[in-house]
Amino acid sequence: MRAAYFAFDRFPSSKGSAVHIGQMAAELFDRFGGGLLGVLGGGGLPRYQREGDVQIARFDEQIPNLIDRAEAYSHWVARHLAPHLETLELVHVRDPWSALPVLGHRHKVVYEVNGLPSIELPHTWPQAAPATVAKLRRLEEHCLEQADAVVVPSSVIGDAIRKMGINPEKVFLVPNAANPVTPAPTAPTGAPERYLIYVGALQRWQGVDVLLRALARLADLTELRLVVCSSVPERRAKPLQRLADRLGVAERIVWRFTLPHDEVAGWLAGAAVSAAPLTACPRNLDQGCAPLKILESMAAGTPVVASDLPAVREILGEDGRLVAPDRPAELARAIRILLEYPDRGRAMAERARGRVPSWADSRARLAEVYRRV
Repeated sequence: MRAAYFAFDRFPSSKGSAVHIGQMAAELFDRFGGGLLGVLGGGGLPRYQREGDVQIARFDEQIPNLIDRAEAYSHWVARHLAPHLETLELVHVRDPWSALPVLGHRHKVVYEVNGLPSIELPHTWPQAAPATVAKLRRLEEHCLEQADAVVVPSSVIGDAIRKMGINPEKVFLVPNAANPVTPAPTAPTGAPERYLIYVGALQRWQGVDVLLRALARLADLTELRLVVCSSVPERRAKPLQRLADRLGVAERIVWRFTLPHDEVAGWLAGAAVSAAPLTACPRNLDQGCAPLKILESMAAGTPVVASDLPAVREILGEDGRLVAPDRPAELARAIRILLEYPDRGRAMAERARGRVPSWADSRARLAEVYRRV
């Protein structure tokens, strides 16, 4: 095999990361005539399968501790890499757990940074010791320094990488993307007549609690519903469902869990407003983010209300309603304005639709990075 792609992410899945992996890996394997795709498995996915010229291997060990699981995955990557070291020309990775075992060999390494675990870990696991986070930061810096190229989905993340002292000449912007939704899909069965939509996971930094508090401030719009298309199972929503009960909005929320990604476009296209209420935490500010939910809302022609964060401004520009993060009252006010002036919202959404990069555009940029290395 001449190429390999490794990611400490489950694939396929209903998460946006799986969409990104699918597109980036396809570009790599199209260029090199196939290769090895190493990802996380479980949930009934086969450990090994072949799709054309691509051999897919999945790490599915059930190890509760995140760090232990990541280290076991790194050893797994090394074992799967070893038979191909004489033929590999390029390896594409998404995280330090994948990068560590692939560095130091004859092949080139492209490190794609969608987030920095040293910044994300304290939000996912608040009990993580500062010494552990510091060690993880050093591992990240080592991997970034040793990689032949670093790919980032937004300028904000690129700036964060350069501030770490990484050579700016090897940092390349390959933006997230979304293909235009044409023709507009029909509304899903059971969709409310008028609804807001949230798409994505339910971590605290996503700000779904802020959206629920904003919904409570729109109580006079009795016909309005909120559809939550979540990529996670229902058990992860229990704290938010309890909050909805306390706020008196539980009956106005339609939950859709682990929704297949190809069904999301229909829900987006039928929504009056798409909300991305990201919080102003270090995870979203210090490293930035490039939310696929915003790009896919734009591609569907749905007006977007989102938190006014640097990475969000980079995507939306002036073609969305930006509000101060963590402010339910301001979020509710912005939603109300779009609902009361739908023509203005549609015009804004149409402008936004014209600004969305396609996956073909992003893959062309990635191909240029491969050519350079």
